[in-house]
Amino acid sequence: MFQVPFGKSELTFELPAGWRGTIVESKVVPPIEDVPAAVAEALSTPTNSPPLRDLAGPGDRVCIVFTDITRASPDHLLVPPVLDELAAAGVRDEDITLLCGIGMHRPSTSEEKIAKLGRAIVDRYQVIDNEPQNPGALVDLGTTESRIPLSVNKVAYEADLLIATGIVEPHQYAGYSGGRKTLAVGAAGEAMIAYTHGPAMVDHPGTRLGRIDGNPFHEAVTEAARRAGLRFIINVVLDDQKQVVCVRAGQPEAAFAQLVDFAKTIYEVPVPQQYDVAVAGVGSPKDANLYQASRAASYLFFAPAPVVKPGGVLIVPAPCEEGAGDGVGEQRFLKAMQEAPNVQTILDDARKYGYPPGQQRAFVMAKVLEENEVIIVGAEDPDLIRSAKFLSEPTMDDAFRALSQRLGNDLDVLIVPHALLTLPIVQHVVQG
Repeated sequence: MFQVPFGKSELTFELPAGWRGTIVESKVVPPIEDVPAAVAEALSTPTNSPPLRDLAGPGDRVCIVFTDITRASPDHLLVPPVLDELAAAGVRDEDITLLCGIGMHRPSTSEEKIAKLGRAIVDRYQVIDNEPQNPGALVDLGTTESRIPLSVNKVAYEADLLIATGIVEPHQYAGYSGGRKTLAVGAAGEAMIAYTHGPAMVDHPGTRLGRIDGNPFHEAVTEAARRAGLRFIINVVLDDQKQVVCVRAGQPEAAFAQLVDFAKTIYEVPVPQQYDVAVAGVGSPKDANLYQASRAASYLFFAPAPVVKPGGVLIVPAPCEEGAGDGVGEQRFLKAMQEAPNVQTILDDARKYGYPPGQQRAFVMAKVLEENEVIIVGAEDPDLIRSAKFLSEPTMDDAFRALSQRLGNDLDVLIVPHALLTLPIVQHVVQG
């Protein structure tokens, strides 16, 4: 009997007779028992930085960029102690702005802001969303040596002290998320997000899960954060149960490097071979829409070596109660998937003409679908799933029956209950 997350509950299933199942999960480490105390310690002894109360003073304008509802970062535990430090430094409430780094996702609702920060903070401080499509809300930061256009929210740029929260975990483009990315992408303008998620970036061999060195995406967002003036971060690493296992604060690049070193020890797990089928668990909040849930399939595909053999199948249990997602980027993804006659057209058009932010997920998933079928199990709107070139089955048993007819009953299956928090490292790849 196997189990993977499904929404806010679990989905249990058995494999058909003759199928061989292997479970892979990230390394289990003891969760931090007293997270507030760990956060307080991280803030009092930051990495390569004075404490926050020594970085700010009366009259300073402070901006704290926090993650949106699609990220599991426990900002309700991170932001209040930061605010306490700023108060101790003499910073006035009215000089503090909390900026939700939505990137190209939809604006956050009042309920989501409260869920991320707590009602007391939302009622007390100015809390705003990034506006990636509003030139008046952005500052041009110039271009990198490789001509990547950089930009950032004006409130963040004009702050005397710029702080960011975040969660460090495997990321398809950045190698590892968190650190500089909450600001550099979450609070960026559309042009920068478009370029850093464009076909040239996604096609680059250095843009891989778990890779930092030689990763052009990492280099771009690091430079953007420097130019924007990011001076301090507080980030966490979570386990499969979304429990905090590590917290660090301090100078952005130094603290981020420490967190990545720790994250690699728990997320990167060796597996002996490639598999015929992989079951990629997601869970809430990522499986609420197809845009986010499909990451589970692409994460296993864009691992240092693809986890599933060419011609194999990736199964993603996800209710997708929000359909493809309501944001601009999510709708661009859906439109591109629905309107193209086939996945090759998506790839060809992207490489020839480029695409706007959000539509990169169509390009990424077209690269996956070029090699592997993807079945979404349990979606509330299966017609929408199929219209986007995915397969849809109501239950795991239905998916297995369909696969038995096509692939037979002598199959090796990898079950990854937390596919966004587990990076399988294939030890042996059979060359075709």
